[in-house]
Formats: sequence, structure tokens, C-alpha cells
Amino acid sequence: MPEFDAVVVGSGPNGLTGALELAESGRKVLLLEAAGTFGGGLRSSDELTLPGFTHDICATVIATALASPALRDRLPGMGVEAVHPEIPAAHPLDDGPAVLIHRSAERTAAGLGRDGAAYLATVGATARAGFPLADSLLAPIGFPKAPFSLLRYGLTAALPATTAARLLFREPRARAALAGMSAHSMLDLHSPISAGYGVMLAAMAHLVGWPVVKGGSQVMADAMVARVRELGGEAVSDFRVTALKELPDAETILLNVTPRQFLEMADLPGSYTKKLLKFRYGPGVFKVDWALDGPVPWRDPEVAKAGTVHLGGTLEEIAAGERAAVRGQVSDRPYVLLVQPPDLTRAPEGKHTLWAYCHVPNGYDGDMTQAIEAQIERFAPGFKDVVLARHVMGPRALEAHDANYVGGDIGGGAADLFQFLGRPVLSFQPWRTPIEGVYLCSSSTPPGAGVHGMGGLMAARCALSRAGVRSSLRM
Repeated sequence: MPEFDAVVVGSGPNGLTGALELAESGRKVLLLEAAGTFGGGLRSSDELTLPGFTHDICATVIATALASPALRDRLPGMGVEAVHPEIPAAHPLDDGPAVLIHRSAERTAAGLGRDGAAYLATVGATARAGFPLADSLLAPIGFPKAPFSLLRYGLTAALPATTAARLLFREPRARAALAGMSAHSMLDLHSPISAGYGVMLAAMAHLVGWPVVKGGSQVMADAMVARVRELGGEAVSDFRVTALKELPDAETILLNVTPRQFLEMADLPGSYTKKLLKFRYGPGVFKVDWALDGPVPWRDPEVAKAGTVHLGGTLEEIAAGERAAVRGQVSDRPYVLLVQPPDLTRAPEGKHTLWAYCHVPNGYDGDMTQAIEAQIERFAPGFKDVVLARHVMGPRALEAHDANYVGGDIGGGAADLFQFLGRPVLSFQPWRTPIEGVYLCSSSTPPGAGVHGMGGLMAARCALSRAGVRSSLRM
């Protein structure tokens, strides 16, 4: 192989961002991907259901990308077009109209009645703090840009979602909406910091929206790979790395892998190995993609305007379902996270694509298709009548698609308080490893899961700093 300054293994959002950061700083980069297509969690396929239907295999909504200091200024120059739904998110209920999370925090609060003021004081205040607070949260190590906003946010964020919902809100509607947002964390909602995920995600709906990539998430991955090549880098797919010795000599190596794969790839010191062996993976997901003959027949027609829909009913019901998944059980009425992409290019005229998943125990081998569809039918009677075809991926299939999804855990490891602070180990530079020049950059490093690229950015900056090179992008 020719000489390279840096090798990046894995082309998920973090690997791609790390490769871009290094290439923009003058490094000659080699990007290696085990799969036949680049993207990791940003891959799309037109072969899951029927011809003419494009489905995102994992990541669809790119709110964190638009909020991230690693990507928000890069993506527009790459021709990546975001398609926004009229309403970012909705939470249907059994006994009344759905809770609607609009782009406007004030309009959202107006739909929450007497809980509107509390919503504006928490979620609204987080959104108003803007990018400085988002940067502080997405780059959690170091002095924050917005310390006072971060402190105010932290008063709620540190709480369990169940506690925060009952302290902040008096009505079941607002409590349910916070539970639906917080359940993105894949945590037991009785756990500390689970509220923080919900508040921040809801705030992003107001700050940047919850859009999808026009044409599919693969478009974003392909654009980032093309940019690496424009900068003189090389990108090679169908190249699975099983050991570091297989890589060409390079000053910097970024690994977009989780601790399990790293332990298999390298001979590591005993103390570091022990720490990585303690790293815990979270629940898996069970995902279904559908090709539809028409729109989902929601009981509340306003839900049809939302890009993301949280299905699960009340705070108590969602909390019970999420606790079951964390404890190795399944729920008959699971919390279901559903996305109906507002992108008309993904299906033939008059048809639609749809996907949803629920959380299940890590490595679960059962079938949750009926449970997921029952939850959709609960709020959209007649849904099954518009289904043309479906494609199912359980935890094992997801891990086969992407080795980082260990046991179906799409978050790169449990995101509880301990592993939020020590991800994957407790360190001021957790991206560094004991091997000189080798860095981890997956979602198993701070700040965790999401299409934000921050793991890649921070790992690349660690490497550039040690080499005395100024990074191309400052936060």
C-alpha cells in the first residue's frame, strides 16, 4: 500500500467525520470499510421491500447532525439537502388529541395547557440557549461554552425521566411527551440523566428541526466519502480489518469500533483490557420497514404531518416497557419509535415508506412484528390495510449489518450515568488508547450515540494536537 498519514477504520458518521477532519488538516487519509457500501449507520437500500422504495437501514433523522459543531457547517457545502416535516414529532394518546412538537416552542407549549409554562422554562430555555449549549453537551469534556445554560439544563437533565415528568408537569399529556422523548436513550426511565436526553432532543426540534436527508441517509455518507477523496484521501470498501497489524504504517489510526472489536483487534495492556471488558452494552432494537400503498391512517390526522411519532401511550406505560427491555424482558405493548419520512423521492407516486422499532433485550431472538404493528393499529386503525410489504431486522440481523451494533445495541453501549462519564473508560481524553497513535472514535466514546460525528472530530483533534497541527474547524 502507498504511504498514508492516517488510517480510519469504519465509515459510520464518526469515522467519516474523523477522516474529513484529518484530511482538511493536510493529512493523507485512507478510509477502510468492511461492508460493500460506505456509511455504517447512514446506509440506505432499495432492496428491503419492493422496487422503487428506498429505506434507511438505521439512522434517518439528522437533528444531531444539524446541531453538531462537527457537521452543521460541513454538510451544506457537500450538497446534502435536509427535508423537514411540517411537524417534527408527535405523541398520539388514547383519550384525546396527540401531543405535537412543533418547530416553535411557543406553539408546542400552547398545546400543553397549564403545563405550557413549565415546558417553555425547560425545553424552551434549552432551545433558546442555542448552539453554545448544544456544543457544550456534544463536547462534554472541557470547559463549556455556555456554563450557566448548562447548569440550568443540568438541574432537570440529571433526573430520571419519570421524576422530572412528575415534578415539572401536572397533566398526563406533557408527562407522556417527555417519556417518549427520553426513551430514545434506551435507558430505564427511572435512571438518572434519562430526562436529559428527552429535554435535549425536544429542544433540537425547536433549534434545528428533525429532518431527513433527501434521497436517503446514504446520500450524506456518499457525499462525505466524496469529500475525503477530493482532499486527496482514498476510500476502500469490502475491507474488513480484524487486526491492527493488517493496516499500513501510519502516524494516526482512528478506529470507529466498539470496545468488543478493539479487544479482538489489538494486544492491549492488562489494566486497559480489564476496563474495556467492563464496558456494558444496552438493549437492542427490533426494526420493521414497510412499503405502504398510502399514508398511515392516524386517528388524529395531525399526526400525519409529523416526521417522527412516539407510540406508547402514557408515561407509566412507556416507563414499564423500557424497564422491561433493560431487565432482559419484552413488553406486549412496547414503546415504538416510528419515522414516516417526508421525502417524496423515496417511494413511487402515491406510495410511502415507513419504519419503526422497539427496544428489546440485547441479543433478543424473538419476533416483535405483531407487537409493533399492534401499537400502530392502536393509534391508526386500518394500518395493516395499507401495507404492501415489510422487512424485519432483529438484533442479530442488525449486528450482521454493522458489527458496532452489538446484540442490536445501536447506541454503541449503555448510556447510563456511569458510562456517560466513563465512555469507554474514565479519562480526560477517552478517545486515546494505550497504543501510541491509535484512537477510538465510535459512539462508544463521548458524547455517545447520534449522527453528530463528534467522536470522530474529537479523536482526530486529539491526534492532531499531539502532532502539533492546528485543527481545521474550531468550536
